[in-house]
Amino acid sequence: MAFKKDTVLGTMVFTVTLCLLCSFMLTGTAELLKERKLAKKRDELKRYVLVAADVDLGGNDFRTIFEKSVTPMLVELDTGVVSTDDNVMNFDDRMAAINPDTSRKPKKDTAKIKSRADQVRVFKVFDDNGKLASVVVPIYGKGLWSMIYGFVAVKPDMNTIVNVVIYEHGETPGIGDFLNDPEWTAKFQGKQLFDEKGKVALKVVKGGAKEGDIHGVDAVSGATMTGRGVQRSIKFWFGNEGFQTFFNKLKASEV
Repeated sequence: MAFKKDTVLGTMVFTVTLCLLCSFMLTGTAELLKERKLAKKRDELKRYVLVAADVDLGGNDFRTIFEKSVTPMLVELDTGVVSTDDNVMNFDDRMAAINPDTSRKPKKDTAKIKSRADQVRVFKVFDDNGKLASVVVPIYGKGLWSMIYGFVAVKPDMNTIVNVVIYEHGETPGIGDFLNDPEWTAKFQGKQLFDEKGKVALKVVKGGAKEGDIHGVDAVSGATMTGRGVQRSIKFWFGNEGFQTFFNKLKASEV
């Protein structure tokens, strides 16, 4: 019996088939775009890490340099235990921080983040001789109006700052723009995170740091609260609820 398309049944079959075909096409397109979005996000992450580590890209492909020089790791913050499996680059930091099963509320929330992931992604960066050059860690915390996200690279002494990169914020346009200004973030270079007692001592100083102050970074006039947000973030993430345990283990292993 021949199929008659000019019937009610034929119209229904045609409509269902067309809907299924469009559904498959949309699903495939969505998956393709999702993968492209993830790839772009990974590329941005790689570039930020290399810039924070002050790696000279020299016009070369940053992806190749990253694969050669950088080891991504997941760190269990409470214990300092490290994981280096192949899925580290796909780890979703922000989802981990808001998922009750993979996060907790800080005891002393100086960064005003409300919840902190149990595991955080960090990066070891090596020089051309295979020697550890720096460790890049993420920081984030509340500024005046928004969460401020960035990376801090620290030398193998786990104290001296190599560089700071701020890559996302929603602070007041024209005022908070200094966060992305390399001239301001360069003021962190060579500063010491900790004092003689091992406490986080780095501070953003209103009116400017005194000459020779190894912990002080000049604040920006009119944006004091935004600068303090960066300071609070650093204090939290390099304290005992952040990377302190991991740093202590890393220093011991490098001795």
